[in-house]
Amino acid sequence: MKNDLNALYEEYGRYIYHLCLKLTRNKEEAEDLMQDVWVKVVRYSGEMSEVNRMKAWLTTICMNTFRDRYRKNVRQSQYVMNQPDTLDVPILDLVPSNAKTPAELMEQSDISELVQQKISELDGIYRKTIEYFYVNQYSLVEIAGLMSVSIGTVKSRLFRAKKYLKELLVQDEAAEEYVMA
Repeated sequence: MKNDLNALYEEYGRYIYHLCLKLTRNKEEAEDLMQDVWVKVVRYSGEMSEVNRMKAWLTTICMNTFRDRYRKNVRQSQYVMNQPDTLDVPILDLVPSNAKTPAELMEQSDISELVQQKISELDGIYRKTIEYFYVNQYSLVEIAGLMSVSIGTVKSRLFRAKKYLKELLVQDEAAEEYVMA
């Protein structure tokens, strides 16, 4: 029987792995699922002699195992969401948040003010190019039309403006911690 299982694995192992990978879309989960599938195959190996289409039988085991794992995960997540009131830590405190902290908001505001101040110190054409592109969000074509220059000139001015802006920020001691980070 061991030789039968080895031959079965040699013939269908890659197929089952790729099916598991397609179902889970994650290498580690696919490997876990494949292991569960082969455990079931070993468990039901006594019934293999009655199987007419081996590939279909293995596919069915794989699909059912995937569904069982999915249902189990859903039940567990529902259980976690229905937490008892006596839990010391609220579940929402355990969920990561994308919201910025007050300190991050303050830092973002400081950086914004600093950059706006330094933009105002740029020469006219560079300041205007930066404002058109980043503040008004015009395309390069639109900026070229507004300034009556070629797109290449707009790109050059934008490149130089960013370079000069960075130099101004690096020279400013207040901005040093933001620029160097």
